[in-house]
Amino acid sequence: MNEYEVRRGHQGNIAPDKLKEHMKDIFGNVEPKGEQFVSSFGAIKEIRAWQSGKNMLSVDTQMDPSVPEEAAQKTIKAYNTFLERATGYTSKERGKRAQKKAKKG
Repeated sequence: MNEYEVRRGHQGNIAPDKLKEHMKDIFGNVEPKGEQFVSSFGAIKEIRAWQSGKNMLSVDTQMDPSVPEEAAQKTIKAYNTFLERATGYTSKERGKRAQKKAKKG
């Protein structure tokens, strides 16, 4: 499971209705399970996303490593698009924040 900090002013993007909308737009399907939203796409067998705090998005994925490279590339692009819409941070910004957080301890 990964937790992503949400950019200030983008907390509305991880509200249940908005999170469901983002997943449907990007992955094509979404199903609510309790407080989590579940979907699948390409190499992602299952992706679960939920708001885990005022400014935190939790995402749990199960991947299928046996998919063709083209499907894997499309999956990575879709996943990054989803995270960017939900958190307000690009993949590069998320990487920098993760490195900074790891250095702090």
